[in-house]
Amino acid sequence: MIESGLIRRLASIVGRDSVLVEPATLLTYESDAYMLARSTPAAVVLPGSPGETEAVVRVLAEAGLPMVPRGAGTSLSGGCHAPDGSVVVALTRMRVIEKLDPENRQALVQAGVVNLALTRAAAPYGLHYAPDPSSQQACTIGGNIAANSGGPHTLKYGVTVNHVLAVELVTPDGERRWIGSRTPCAGGPDLTGAVVGNEGTFGIVTRAWVRLVPPPAGVHTLLAGFADADDAARAVSGILAAGVVPAALEFMDEPILTALHDAYGLDFPEGAGAVLLVEVDGPEAGLDHEAGLAEKACLAAGAFQVDRAATAEERELLWRARKRAFGALGRLSRNYCTQDGVVPRSRLPEVLKAIRRIGAEFGLRTANVFHAGDGNLHPVLLYDERIPGESERVVKASDAVLRVCLELGGSLTGEHGIGIEKVGLMAEAFSADTLGAFQDVRHVFDPERRSNPDKLLPGGSGCADPLGPGPRHPGRRAPL
Repeated sequence: MIESGLIRRLASIVGRDSVLVEPATLLTYESDAYMLARSTPAAVVLPGSPGETEAVVRVLAEAGLPMVPRGAGTSLSGGCHAPDGSVVVALTRMRVIEKLDPENRQALVQAGVVNLALTRAAAPYGLHYAPDPSSQQACTIGGNIAANSGGPHTLKYGVTVNHVLAVELVTPDGERRWIGSRTPCAGGPDLTGAVVGNEGTFGIVTRAWVRLVPPPAGVHTLLAGFADADDAARAVSGILAAGVVPAALEFMDEPILTALHDAYGLDFPEGAGAVLLVEVDGPEAGLDHEAGLAEKACLAAGAFQVDRAATAEERELLWRARKRAFGALGRLSRNYCTQDGVVPRSRLPEVLKAIRRIGAEFGLRTANVFHAGDGNLHPVLLYDERIPGESERVVKASDAVLRVCLELGGSLTGEHGIGIEKVGLMAEAFSADTLGAFQDVRHVFDPERRSNPDKLLPGGSGCADPLGPGPRHPGRRAPL
C-alpha cells in the first residue's frame, strides 16, 4: 500500500484521476508483453508533460520509492515489470510532437508519441522515422529509446540509437537535463549512446530530438518459398555474399505461415517450410539488378518459388503478413514467449536445429519469425499457462536457446533488451570486470538503484548479483 499523504502529493501534480491505486486498475500494469513474470505495483502515475514527470520523480525520490518507467507495455523482456512496492510512471499521456523541422530533418517528440504516429506526421514533408519495430502501431518512442528497439529494416537503416540525436532525461533524484545535441559530432563522450538502451535504469526519458529521413526512391520486394527452413537460413548468407545489402531480410517458418493463413486468410507458396521476405531499396537505377541477385541467391540455396510484388498494394500485403505474425499466434496456442538472441548469419542453420532440439527436449512447440539479415532471432515457444509446469519449462527452454546463441558467438538480445528475462544470464555473457564497468556507469545516474531496479544488470532487487550488493565503488559519484 502507498501512503495516503504520498497519493495526495502526487495528485497535486498530475490530478487525482492520474494516480491509480485501485487494485482492479493496477492489474492492467502487472506485466508487459512478457507474461511469464507478473507483479502488481503500489501505484501508477500518469504525468501529462515533462515538467510533471520531473515533479513526480522528485516526490518519489524524497519518499525513497523505486520507480518503473513504462511506455505502451509492449516490452517482450519484462522491461516494465514492477517489483513489490514500486511506483510505475506511465508516459502514455505525453503524446505531443512538439516540433517538426523538415529543413534539418529532425523532430522533437515527447516520450509517449507512438512510433508510427511520428512517421505519419512527417510524411507530408517527404520524410519518415526509420526504426520500425513490429509493434510500431502501439509502441512509443520512449520505450524504443529504453530498449534500443530495431525492426525489420534494421539491417540497412540501423536501430533506435542511430536515429536519436539528444534526449531529455529525468534522473532518479528528480533533475531534468538534456543529453546530446542536435548538431552531429558536437564533441565529448557519446552519452546519448549510453542512455539509449539503458532500459530505464538511468532515469526517465521525457523528450527526444530524433532524425528523420526521406523514404527511398524505389523499392523492390520479393517473397521466396523454401521447402526446408534450413535452406532458407542458408540463403541469407548467399544474398549478402552476392553483394546485396537488403533494406530488410525477414524469415518466417511453416507454423507462422499456417497461423497467418488461419487468422487472416493470407496465402503463401504451397508446400513452403519457410519463406524469406527480401526488400531492396534506393535509387531506382540498379534496383532491378539487386533484386535479381537476391533472387538468384535464393534459387541457388533451394528456393522453389520467388515472387516479386508488382504493385504497392502487393508489397503492403506482404508486410502486413510479417507485422501481423505475432498476433496470429493465438491461432496456435493460448500463450507464447518470444526470444531475442543473436547469432552470426552463417550460424543460422545451426541455431534453427538447436531450437527444434530444445523444443522437443522440453515438450514445447516452436515457431520462428525473425530479422534474418542481422541474425536477430525471434524463436517463439508456444505453451499454455494453465498446464502445471509448462511455464517453468518455457523459462528453462528460453535460457537454453540463449546459451546456444552465446556458444555460437552471438549475444543475448538484438532489440528487446535484457529486462528481467535475461538478467540471470548476463554473468555468462560478460566478465565480472565488464559487468562492474556497467554498474559504475549506472551508479553515476542512479547511485541508489531506484530506477527500474531489477532490470538489465545483476544486483537489482530480488536478483542474484555475482558482483555482490551495491556498486563497486560506493560513494564515488562522477559528474553528468
